[in-house]
Amino acid sequence: MKNCMASIVERNNSVSVVYYYEDEDGTKKQKWETVKKDQIDAASVAALTEKRKKERTKSAKRTAASARKTEVEFTQRKGTFIIPKKVTVREFLVDFVSLYGERKWGVSSYSVNTGLIENYVNPFIGDLQMQSVTSIVVDRYYKQLEKTRPVECNGRKPITSTLTPANIEKIHKLLRCAFDQAVRWEVIGRNPFAGALIPKHVSKKREMWTLKTIVQAMDACTDNKLYLAMNLAFACSMRMGEILGLQWERVHIADEDIANDDAHIFVDRELARVNKKALEKLGDKGIIFKFPPVMSTCKTTVLVLKDPKSESSVRKVWLPKTLAYILREWRKSQGKLREMLGEEYVDYDLVITQPNGRPCENKLIEEAFNKLKATAGLPNVVFHSLRSSSTTYKLKLNHGDIKATQGDTGHAQADMVTEVYAQILDEDRKVNAQKFESMFYANPDLRNVTPPPEPTGRFDLAGLIDQLQRSPELASALARIISMPADVGESSY
Repeated sequence: MKNCMASIVERNNSVSVVYYYEDEDGTKKQKWETVKKDQIDAASVAALTEKRKKERTKSAKRTAASARKTEVEFTQRKGTFIIPKKVTVREFLVDFVSLYGERKWGVSSYSVNTGLIENYVNPFIGDLQMQSVTSIVVDRYYKQLEKTRPVECNGRKPITSTLTPANIEKIHKLLRCAFDQAVRWEVIGRNPFAGALIPKHVSKKREMWTLKTIVQAMDACTDNKLYLAMNLAFACSMRMGEILGLQWERVHIADEDIANDDAHIFVDRELARVNKKALEKLGDKGIIFKFPPVMSTCKTTVLVLKDPKSESSVRKVWLPKTLAYILREWRKSQGKLREMLGEEYVDYDLVITQPNGRPCENKLIEEAFNKLKATAGLPNVVFHSLRSSSTTYKLKLNHGDIKATQGDTGHAQADMVTEVYAQILDEDRKVNAQKFESMFYANPDLRNVTPPPEPTGRFDLAGLIDQLQRSPELASALARIISMPADVGESSY
């Protein structure tokens, strides 16, 4: 642009940046950008007197205007100036979801992300113009979210009084992605979410059962569905949705398979309840099968078999022989039930089902798992912790073969195995110390310490005489104690 100069104009209490630009048609236009209240640091003027407050506010506006003036002139000279557009955040996000989300997201991600936009983005910054969303606006927005009560979702009441740092981090990732696209589409010049200050989220260490506790839980379990689900989670490192979406055609437990140690399952789908609106928008993308609804009252969601969460989740998992035999017994009992119920049994080829063959949703397994913990007096962990335990013990058994373990778990990144799930137990750390002692410190040249002699259980008279001969002071003290009257000696201790 030829004219790359901008100016600052003050009128009464307002401060504006004024500059010229050419629109898409090449028409020269003048733009007035008035510094708004949300563009200054209100905290720095809050405690001042009214007169000083006005002066400080005016000064803050001049500072903000000067920064914007510099930015306009620089981008015009560089040819990177973004033509002002009156597009609100709400309007832009409609395009973002349509052009980006519908191509990139699966049904679950679509439901989650559109819910975040509806509940936590539009009510707060939806009416702001895209080009007025600055870094300070973003920081204030996140501070406001920290005091916001979570919205009830799918009939589930929030368990915290305010949004957690983990929730805010999800919102941040979504908006950072959206505003990256806004930069790419030349709606804004830079992404104000790129360096935003978000509340620090510290991942809690997931509690898990030891091998002894898992055996105790298996022995105490009387619910056959839960028993099989627990075995699949622990032995095969499967997620809940993968377990409940497993079909018999993907279970290979023939005599020959077991004899050749080749009994295995193939994980390539999961059971999930998804939003109908998401299905309509995405055109059943990633959906393998939709189950007919049981109740007409369920109008917003539908139960489906869908593709797993990532490509790495598609995997072949080999079965221990015992689990292969457990699956065979379960299939026999399921076949008898099918014969008994006849037409009342709905056959979807699912491994874990309700008595009539209908899919078994995760809440039924969770309820049974909670009941087992209560009745058996077991430590309180979530069902998913069985998968965590599985990962840890597989790493122990294969001496830290991360790739082999990752192949079973289906994690997209190997560091998920090492950083999140590989919780080495205390007894193994003790063994490490013992190994160091025997392998490293066993060389006497490396230490100048002498371990105490092992107790023999007998009085060492020769040793005592030797010590008395070496130390006259000790012999004298002992002689005084022996010569004391009995009552004096007792009162001294």
